[in-house]
Amino acid sequence: MKKIREYLIVDGYNVINSWDILKQAADSELDEAREKLNFILGEYASYKGIYAVVVYDAYRVKTHSKRETESENLKVIFTKEKQTADSYIEKMISDLGPKRHLIIRVATDDMAEQQMILGKGAARISTRELFIEVENSRIRIKDITAKKTVQKNTLENLIDENILEKLEKMRKSKL
Repeated sequence: MKKIREYLIVDGYNVINSWDILKQAADSELDEAREKLNFILGEYASYKGIYAVVVYDAYRVKTHSKRETESENLKVIFTKEKQTADSYIEKMISDLGPKRHLIIRVATDDMAEQQMILGKGAARISTRELFIEVENSRIRIKDITAKKTVQKNTLENLIDENILEKLEKMRKSKL
């Protein structure tokens, strides 16, 4: 049986403008807000075992071709000039097509885009729902890493249990 693959497609600027932590960063430096979102989504995708695609539109930017970067579980796309993130996402969903072993979720608060997404067979997730999922995963990641921290380097943790018992007997006999 084929493993189900999940895609999370994110309207980047829509999320930046709805998450307070990113909106504040965008007020001073938009690049910083994008980098934060990309990092957060990369970490989230890695933890969840999904593939995330963040789409930033270049609708008002003078660039003739789209730019994209890709890592193991995250693709970042800047659309070409005069192309919106919405139109890119619509095309991407159509290109992926309806496949039995593929789940496609799109994060956006744009109501028109949500209707189109549902019409093409993908699922929608609001930016608030995505924020809650991301925060919950970050808490779980912290819990997992806290449990995996190295124990203290005490004699008790480093030597064989039989030797430890013998040493304990010697200590007690001298008291």
